[in-house]
Amino acid sequence: MKIPRVYPQILGLIACLLGAVAQASPARPNIIVIMSDDHAYQAISAYGHGLNETPNIDRLAHEGALFTRASVTNSICAPSRAVMLTGKHSFKNGKVDNLQAFNWAQDNFAKQLQRSGYATALIGKIHLNGTPEGFDYSTVLPGQGHYYNPDFIVNGQRQQFAGYVTTLTTEFALEWLQTGRDPDKPFLLLYHQKAPHRAWMPEPKYFPLFADRSFELPDNFFDDYTGRPAAAHHEMGVWRDLDLVYDLKMLDPVEELQTKYRQLFLSHIGRMNADQRAKWDAHYLPLIEAYLADPPLGRELAQWKFDRYMQDYLRCIQSVDDGVGEVLDYLDEEGLSEDTIVIYTSDQGFYLGEHGWFDKRFMYEESFRTPMLVRYPREIKPGQRLDQLVQNLDLAPTLLDYASVEIPPDIQGESFRQVASGDDSAFRDHAYYTYYEYPAEHSVMRHYGIRTDRYKLIHFYHDLDYWELYDLATDPTEMNNLYDSPDHQDIQSALHRKLEAVRQHYGDSDELNAEHLERYLAFRAGRP
Repeated sequence: MKIPRVYPQILGLIACLLGAVAQASPARPNIIVIMSDDHAYQAISAYGHGLNETPNIDRLAHEGALFTRASVTNSICAPSRAVMLTGKHSFKNGKVDNLQAFNWAQDNFAKQLQRSGYATALIGKIHLNGTPEGFDYSTVLPGQGHYYNPDFIVNGQRQQFAGYVTTLTTEFALEWLQTGRDPDKPFLLLYHQKAPHRAWMPEPKYFPLFADRSFELPDNFFDDYTGRPAAAHHEMGVWRDLDLVYDLKMLDPVEELQTKYRQLFLSHIGRMNADQRAKWDAHYLPLIEAYLADPPLGRELAQWKFDRYMQDYLRCIQSVDDGVGEVLDYLDEEGLSEDTIVIYTSDQGFYLGEHGWFDKRFMYEESFRTPMLVRYPREIKPGQRLDQLVQNLDLAPTLLDYASVEIPPDIQGESFRQVASGDDSAFRDHAYYTYYEYPAEHSVMRHYGIRTDRYKLIHFYHDLDYWELYDLATDPTEMNNLYDSPDHQDIQSALHRKLEAVRQHYGDSDELNAEHLERYLAFRAGRP
């Protein structure tokens, strides 16, 4: 039978149609999760607090979505990262504090993406013991890492690298993107910076930044913690607890300032080479001499400490922002921006003088909240500011959703993919929080709590049994504990019911808290 001549033309038309469909339905997206350490949302200029300028991080807000009320489930480094990887609360994934081990054998979203055909890499800080699982390639800092000439563990082998940790982490990330990954696969890159974690050691090019700036003290810097005994128990005051040498860099050559952490700081600065140390001394020795010649006192000392803290903290962030810009430029140059999800977040927030504090741990807003900026041009409209109560718990299911990978039923987070796409459908109406590392440095007591759209209920336990209730609409800085207010008893009761329902939903309980405490105290005492 003779085939009609029109048949090849039909085949050609079908091929064209199939090609158009393929073009309209791109392959699964690439994913880059950029995580810094202790980066306060107040120190990202897109959030509007005016402390510094972060133009590269801001690009993600201008070209995507900024979440205004994103939060963490446990505001401390290693547990937060375990939650991000597993999509499960600390009491489910087992990593409740910084001290006890993390079980890499459990599933995580990187493993799930790897099994589904993604090329995967982890570069930078993870702060979880053991060999990372779920990654084709890993270059990670051991523990907290160092700012200058740090060690990295490259696919299990430890080696030291010359340079500044933030710059090195970016270089390793770009190297993997350029030459280390399988170009025929979609990729997942976890690109995690150490900065701006304590002890806030900037790179030399940013020593002049903020040098002449005095920062305005927050309105509640001199908080007296009335009605909040757990807050009064803290050891994280800018005025009282910042170490002159370790935190404020007053490493005087005559060794007059013998502070608690002077020797620890020597172990950090001792990693510098001669050129690095010369640049460091050229900047800091004049500050040391000025301090010793005329030490400030009283409130002048408080302002001086705050300025020194903020200057170095924000300088460290500037290097992080540079790295974000380099990665975004690479995506642009390679034509990958449209097909790559880029998320910027931190393992938690940080206090920048609010309540007179540095550090994190508390469920109060500044450390409970974390930056969350997401760009994916194929789905996310630019310039969105979204106020849903997303948490780091939600990163795993969200990324699996984008990658068309089935979300395991034991993941406790929820995908915010539709929210980021501009869908105003209902999202979870609460954020649940737990904190376990006490007794420990900074003396932040064990507590758990719930945040709703307007209110926050917190229970401090173990050394004390105390409740706090805040109306965030009228008291956004959480200065007025309303728990015993006669006018708020109905709200208190409703929040108690909500909290109990949420704890049951996630599988948390007072019994679990008692077990975690017993294990923690045994671990600190060296018992098996």
